[in-house]
Amino acid sequence: MQLPVPLPLLILYVVVFLLLTSSVKIMRQYERAVLFQLGRFRVVKGPGLIIVVPFIQQIVRVDLRVVVMEVPSQDVISRDNVSMKVDAVLYFRVVDAEKAVIQIENYIPATNMLAQTTLRSVVGEHELDEMLSERNKLNADVQNILDARTEAWGIKVSHVEIRTVELTENMIRAIAKQAEAERDRRAKIIHADAEFQAAQKLLDAARILETIPAAMQLRYLQTLIEIGAEHNSTIVFPMPIEIIKPFLQILERNSKEPGAAGEIRGSTG
Repeated sequence: MQLPVPLPLLILYVVVFLLLTSSVKIMRQYERAVLFQLGRFRVVKGPGLIIVVPFIQQIVRVDLRVVVMEVPSQDVISRDNVSMKVDAVLYFRVVDAEKAVIQIENYIPATNMLAQTTLRSVVGEHELDEMLSERNKLNADVQNILDARTEAWGIKVSHVEIRTVELTENMIRAIAKQAEAERDRRAKIIHADAEFQAAQKLLDAARILETIPAAMQLRYLQTLIEIGAEHNSTIVFPMPIEIIKPFLQILERNSKEPGAAGEIRGSTG
């Protein structure tokens, strides 16, 4: 049986097809192709369709999307000698595909290792209270250090988030006791301040009542009304001398008038 196309020519067609297939590359929107020609860097291409000369040019694909990386838990000793475990989440992306391929062998594990050492060094420079209350500041410090060190690799660290600060059981109990003591201290200060303000107000009221006797009488009457409305019982309440003093003066005056009249009649007789 004779083939319609000679075998050598058929083989040639297949080789040409394979070469064309291997030379045509399609880069997605988030991909870039670092092109090397005879081992030397030439250009960064993409996205879209690019042509690569077989056996002469090679490409390395680089993903420009944000990489989310978990930094493993690290054993850290703070500046005030507190042992803990700290882990974090790192967000970064490639901004220079040429540097990411040429300057570093594998930028993802390299960035992970650098994040671990940076996290230990930054956290170790702060005390425990600062780590618990100033988490955002620690995140910014770690991000700035990583961003400065990975710039030569063509990598931009966009965000670092310290996720967990794990303490020992003894330290947790100590912190709980400290917080309880702090709450008691604040409660006592608030109570003492309230007592002082109440005493000051009572002193001001006493001075006002002392200068105006009628106000004291009105206060007595108001107190009697309040007690009578709240309690269904008999209450013995002292009567202020200022209320009955006018009546005593009238009685004293009346008791003196007959004697005075008798003395006058005796003198005339």
